[in-house]
Amino acid sequence: MRNLVDQTVKRFGRLDIAVNNAGTEGLRGLVTEQTEESYAATFDTNVLDVLLSMKHELRVMLPQGSGSIVNISSTYGSICAAGASVYVASKHAVEGLTKSAALEVAGAGVRVNVIAVGTTDTGMLTRFTNTDENKAALVSTVPLKRLATPEEIAHVIAFVASANASYMTGSSIPVDGGKLAH
Repeated sequence: MRNLVDQTVKRFGRLDIAVNNAGTEGLRGLVTEQTEESYAATFDTNVLDVLLSMKHELRVMLPQGSGSIVNISSTYGSICAAGASVYVASKHAVEGLTKSAALEVAGAGVRVNVIAVGTTDTGMLTRFTNTDENKAALVSTVPLKRLATPEEIAHVIAFVASANASYMTGSSIPVDGGKLAH
């Protein structure tokens, strides 16, 4: 991550916006089926990668006195689901990590927010649900009764990263078709 940030600064002279979209669904299954390996694989991607990304992004943004970091989480960062305990725990961690980082840098001109993505039409969702029936059952729990498109999520990320959201930091913004409104 250090090298990626350094190469970005070398090419563009600064780093204004960073989007950290690390994510894996991990091993589906009950808590009793999880292992140290399944935990580590999920947390290394979903939490450690976000932490290290922010560390190196902030290394550049803090001295320049500006920047916006947008981390990508999930509605499961606020709610829970049977059979997805490690994934849920990792997304809770991303939410807490984001809010803590936001407080640490709030007075330095750098904003840090998190987008809590709902059911979105991605390969990860297809792997997570495993069958068309499971996917349809999940979609039926969404008040808007449909999947989000990746483009819809990207529009919200672009807004939160932009100067139009200059008074937002430490926020968790659900983009979930109403799922968290329940």
